[in-house]
Amino acid sequence: MPIGLQAPPSLGVKGKKRWAMVIDLRRCIGCMACVCADKAEFDVPLGVWRTTVQVKNTGKYPNVRKNFMPRLCNHCDNPPCVRNCPTEATYKHEDGFVLQRYERCIGCRTCMAACPYNARHMLPSNRSRVKIGGVVDKCTFCQHRVEKGLLPACVQTCLGRARIFGDINDPDSEVARLVGTHNTSVLKASKGTAPQVYYIKPDRGSTEQVYAEPKSAAAKTDAEAFYRHNKGEKFFAGVL
Repeated sequence: MPIGLQAPPSLGVKGKKRWAMVIDLRRCIGCMACVCADKAEFDVPLGVWRTTVQVKNTGKYPNVRKNFMPRLCNHCDNPPCVRNCPTEATYKHEDGFVLQRYERCIGCRTCMAACPYNARHMLPSNRSRVKIGGVVDKCTFCQHRVEKGLLPACVQTCLGRARIFGDINDPDSEVARLVGTHNTSVLKASKGTAPQVYYIKPDRGSTEQVYAEPKSAAAKTDAEAFYRHNKGEKFFAGVL
């Protein structure tokens, strides 16, 4: 385990592991099981999260859709939080994990300001069940589980199997296959952080339903009834 600012970039380096995650947005159902799993695994206090799922509603009745966007630490290959930590409490592991040494953290929040993904939070100092408090915390890709051959808690509990985790440097891994065969994207690539959380985006037609016709006879009948029953109502005047 390196002790300096960070281990050198390991993405694509032969003989090196580089843990990464693929999130398939076509499969995420917004169940929040990943959020709960992280809360349970790390006793995350109320008001802060190691992972979140942002929800956005698109479309217009009857063609509406919920879109889900899971967010977590991107375990960047060039992490700005590591470079900016004045005490070297934040460091990059040789396998790609971006981790925190709590005994070094002074709670200055510099890493929080440096992170372009808003992926860090402060732990309150008055915690009763867990001794660690008054320091910055973040997602660790569940390093303690991965090093025992287990999947991260959020991946293990994902009902739709939207989260896939593995060694992206291994060409035979599912993560490497998905990144190699799908048009994946990363968040804020222009920042130069080389994030290692990849997203498979749904196709445009399946997410933008604003101008689409109802998909089924039942949906069409329901829409016709809605317009028929409400067009003359005062509440809907000027809207329908």
